Amino acid sequence: METTPLARTLREQGANSDLVLIVDDVPDNLAVLHDALDESGYTVLIATNGEQALQRAAQARPDIVLLDAMMPGIDGFEVARRLKADAATAHIPIVFMTGLTETEHLVAALEAGGVDYVTKPIKPKEVLARMNVHLQGARRARQDARQAGQARNALDAFGYASITVRLPEGKLIWQTALARELLQRYCDTRAPETPPVVLEWLRRHAPEARQQGIEPPALSIVQGTTGPSQVPGGAGTPSASSLSLRLHRQTGQDDDGDEWMIVMREISDTAVIEAMSLSLKLTAREAEVLYWVVKGKTNKDIGEILGSSPATAKKHLERVYVKLGVETRTAAAGVAIKRIRELQPQFEI
Repeated sequence: METTPLARTLREQGANSDLVLIVDDVPDNLAVLHDALDESGYTVLIATNGEQALQRAAQARPDIVLLDAMMPGIDGFEVARRLKADAATAHIPIVFMTGLTETEHLVAALEAGGVDYVTKPIKPKEVLARMNVHLQGARRARQDARQAGQARNALDAFGYASITVRLPEGKLIWQTALARELLQRYCDTRAPETPPVVLEWLRRHAPEARQQGIEPPALSIVQGTTGPSQVPGGAGTPSASSLSLRLHRQTGQDDDGDEWMIVMREISDTAVIEAMSLSLKLTAREAEVLYWVVKGKTNKDIGEILGSSPATAKKHLERVYVKLGVETRTAAAGVAIKRIRELQPQFEI
């Protein structure tokens, strides 16, 4: 979930504890709950009316809201409805605090967006127990959302970008975030424009790919040149910085044309190091050190390349051994070479 600077500051001050917003117009209620939550390790914000509650929630994005149902002005039911109507705060669980026990009031609390309610007079232990249940559920929801986002961005994270181009008009109809950045950097184009060189290559090879199922030769676009060089079958030595494109598959076809998915990736020292860092779970500096070990550099060489000492390079390499479960320089290089060949088959080691 997106956080605000205020939310980050509050969580840092509270040692990353859960952030609770208490909304009540009765000072005694606020005091009792504040003290109980503070003693239990929560970071606490308070609001004494509905307007304040909406402002605090928008600024701080609390992990949970304890909301008084009956307040002058904007009551708790309306506060809850507004919080749930705002995409930035809709995910926050709301526990109503109410002295109203009639069924219609409790139903109204749940219909307004509450996940639970506690009755007054407030019993702090009961509130803590209810809160813990809903905070655990919210954490699981956030984790699931992060994992879903990671799955959607997995190809980008490992350096594989993709676009979909529609023929015959040649319109770029879809692209990942990394693809957008790469095409702008290498071709100076933006969707829906397909780079002319990519479109020419696609139009030349799409018919045989469709009819015979033959994968065409890869296209390599070298950064800083006026035109690309094509690498038959993906063979050859890429430059220090080039963009390799492969025609992946036909994704759709109708009377007006068909759509093709193209997978691309940057071939460069930096791209290999980033991919190693992600796939081997190394820090950026550890991946750099390992990369230069693969290239046959000594600790002294690596220290000079990275602007550090041989001893520092050695310490980084020792941490790499532990993370990879190996004991020697040769074994670490072997693990890295295998992974590089999986992730960057065109890269010359």
